Amino acid sequence: MANNSVRTRFAPSPTGYMHVGNLRTALYAYLKARSDENGVFILRIEDTDQERYVEGAVDIIYDTLRQTGLTWDEGPDIGGPVGPYVQSERMGMFKQYAEQLVKEGKAYYCFCTPERLEKMREDQKSAGAVVGHYDGHCRDLSEEEVKKNLEAGIPYVIRQKMPKEGVTSFDDAVYGHIEVNNSELDDQILIKTDGMPTYNFANVVDDHLMKITHVIRGSEYLSSTPKYNLLYEAFGWEIPTYIHCPPVMKDAQNKLSKRNGDASYQDLVAKGYLSEAVLNYILLLGWSPKGEEEIFTLEEMTKLFDESGISKSPAIFDPLKLRAINAEYIRRLSPEKFREMADPWIDKAVHRDIDRDLLCQNLQPRCEVLGEIVDQLDFFDAVVEHDAEMYRNKKQKTTPETAKEALEALVPVLEGIQDWNRDNIFASCKQLAEEKGVKNGWLLFPLGIALSGKKSTPGGGTDIAAMLGKEETLARVKAELAAL
Repeated sequence: MANNSVRTRFAPSPTGYMHVGNLRTALYAYLKARSDENGVFILRIEDTDQERYVEGAVDIIYDTLRQTGLTWDEGPDIGGPVGPYVQSERMGMFKQYAEQLVKEGKAYYCFCTPERLEKMREDQKSAGAVVGHYDGHCRDLSEEEVKKNLEAGIPYVIRQKMPKEGVTSFDDAVYGHIEVNNSELDDQILIKTDGMPTYNFANVVDDHLMKITHVIRGSEYLSSTPKYNLLYEAFGWEIPTYIHCPPVMKDAQNKLSKRNGDASYQDLVAKGYLSEAVLNYILLLGWSPKGEEEIFTLEEMTKLFDESGISKSPAIFDPLKLRAINAEYIRRLSPEKFREMADPWIDKAVHRDIDRDLLCQNLQPRCEVLGEIVDQLDFFDAVVEHDAEMYRNKKQKTTPETAKEALEALVPVLEGIQDWNRDNIFASCKQLAEEKGVKNGWLLFPLGIALSGKKSTPGGGTDIAAMLGKEETLARVKAELAAL
């Protein structure tokens, strides 16, 4: 490992889908590591909370990071010099560190008499085993009393001795200088009654052993940071640089939450948002570039990102801005790539042979979210049921009667086209309009409705005719004439 190189980590718990806030943390940690030529981005799986563990969630973490290009340098699957990188595989080491603090008088055994044990278990469960029941009873036990209780097999936790006076302070790259009165801090639990470490304790030990230089996480951990720092100081370890990020909010009052039905990364991709667009949008949730440009490739992000651009204010998730960014990414795709990405969505709606390249030419400049393609194509398999009044249009100066006249005139023209393509169809229809002394729309508006049953389609009447093919076009026009 290079000396003084930046080392960051993304340490998710495998408890379900990848939330937007989690992915943003991963992105910022990745970008911070990549800002240093020798920087290292580490993936660590924190799976010790078995009650919340979700089968398959680890694969979701791997897949999400790979899909978004956030490749890690060290991790469970590729190893590294400071593994293992799965917290449950590191359990044997934590108790010895806690016992080291006990020997140095910086932590102590807090015993659980039967009447106190149930209370402690309840507190540990409700507080994620971080707080627990605390009344200071065991802090000043003599060595003889401690030995006696250990020999008697009385359950215990190991707690850190917090200073009772003074102030613990730290500097955060985003929120600045923060101070907390030590009198407000309970003696935090390091080792639980089952011998397992608490989240806070394992986190500090792991970050130190993995030589993490910059800890990037949500601002909800600001209040815990003094406890983290007191642990670093107790061990005599170097304290990392902290970069706390503002929360991602649904609105001014509510945080984004999968529990409340808010979209995860997987949800957004399933709806047809591009991974690159989602990542680009997440970058801007609480971070501002120095210029006006907001569309960045991942490579460009690594050159531009600086934690000084992170805001203290909560970031509001704006679906409209996400749509706009996604639309821009879609427009920038090559025609071949758009066709490749659109095909699975077209398959859901279209079950006949059509000119898909022409369809995609019409879809790409109008498409904002791939998932919305399906509802636009409901007419390809069969004309959508409609009323003759749909032909009435003031702008085009059409009525059901003029539509019948237009379609009757179009049939022989369409039948006479030998080379069936959009340009030839349009040229033939335009010539017919000139001969009849009418505007193109007087002919083409009824044609589009006759072929689709809709006023709005991805492409006008001649495009739809070209997509459907000559035989199907004529069959639909003649069927509509019969209905009119």
